[in-house]
Amino acid sequence: MFDEIEFDKIKRLPKYVFAAVNELKMSERRAGADVIDFSMGNPDGPTPEHIIEKLIESARKPKTHGYSVSKGIYKLRLAACDWYQRKYGVKLDPETEVVATLGSKEGYSHLVHAITNAGDVAMVPDPCYPIHSQAFILAGGNAIRFGLKQQPDLSLDEESFFENIERALRESSPRPKYLVVNFPNNPTAATVERPFYERLVALARKERFYIISDIAYAELTYDGYETPSILEIPGAKDVAVESYTLSKTYNMAGWRVGFVVGNPKLVGALIKIKSWLDYGMFTPIQVAGTIALNEDQSCVEEIRENYRRRRDVLIESFANAGWQMPTPKASMFTWARIPEPFRQMGSLEFSKRLLIDAHVAVSPGIGFGPQGDEYVRIALIENENRIRQAARNIKRFFKGHLPQSADPIQ
Repeated sequence: MFDEIEFDKIKRLPKYVFAAVNELKMSERRAGADVIDFSMGNPDGPTPEHIIEKLIESARKPKTHGYSVSKGIYKLRLAACDWYQRKYGVKLDPETEVVATLGSKEGYSHLVHAITNAGDVAMVPDPCYPIHSQAFILAGGNAIRFGLKQQPDLSLDEESFFENIERALRESSPRPKYLVVNFPNNPTAATVERPFYERLVALARKERFYIISDIAYAELTYDGYETPSILEIPGAKDVAVESYTLSKTYNMAGWRVGFVVGNPKLVGALIKIKSWLDYGMFTPIQVAGTIALNEDQSCVEEIRENYRRRRDVLIESFANAGWQMPTPKASMFTWARIPEPFRQMGSLEFSKRLLIDAHVAVSPGIGFGPQGDEYVRIALIENENRIRQAARNIKRFFKGHLPQSADPIQ
């Protein structure tokens, strides 16, 4: 009999918590349920028309159908440089400090694969977007997770953050080489200001570790808040790279267009490994991505305003249903603490009950790390009418599952 061959790398990956909710969601839909789906950060709006038209125009040219360039065509890399110059006043070299990627998730994963030696240690906040920690596991390294705490206004609790980093640097063996940061944060919507990055860059330069910053939600900001970039800080390019994606800003999630910029050594490592692994994205998509970054940005404001309206409707209508939650200043998510009467069941079981009994799908917080188990993530991917319907469903769910004396309000 043939002995099974073990795949140690795959065995180190945890079970994908979201799969259970996805399977249940599909089961409910097959049974005829009208599921209101807030579970995935998948933009529901159309890609702006001028970007689509450029894709079509470029795709009609036979010369664009061959292999592309793994690090991205020059015009797209230059457009990324121009975007950073306009938004942050940061100057980048399109040859050595920019690489176009198949979305920011692919870029991040391949970067980690390129720079991680067996046993290397990275510091990763908890909760976090799952690939931020698991990429290091897949690459043969390890991730030290530390609690990410927030202030009442959802800004990062910086003192706690730096205490955790400094503790890891003192106590971990081997010493951590990398730190992952993601602001505006997925899943918590936590935000930071420029002084946070000033302090972080100074610490990284002093203690000799690299920073990988993910600003996927940089343009989805509200109420006057503006996302800073770590690369604004003098000396940041000595210790940091930053990833960005067109997925959320331009409703281009399925197009898979992103880039990683900053430290030439880290960018160079990603360029080299990509030259072995892929031929880059379809050239017409890169041409359209160039147009997205370079031309009229009024579409970005429209997309941002759409999410803001949804945020306001969700916060108000869910509060009226008996589920109060803070108002995020950025991202396309709310990070909602489970109402106290349901909290002991944990986020996975609560998410299942909400799906079965209220036909509302959310992401269980445990999927983002142990620190997230008292929360669920709600993505702003349904329109205002659907959000109000979800609130009505949840209100009935609360009434049906709680004694009359119980109060789920936080």
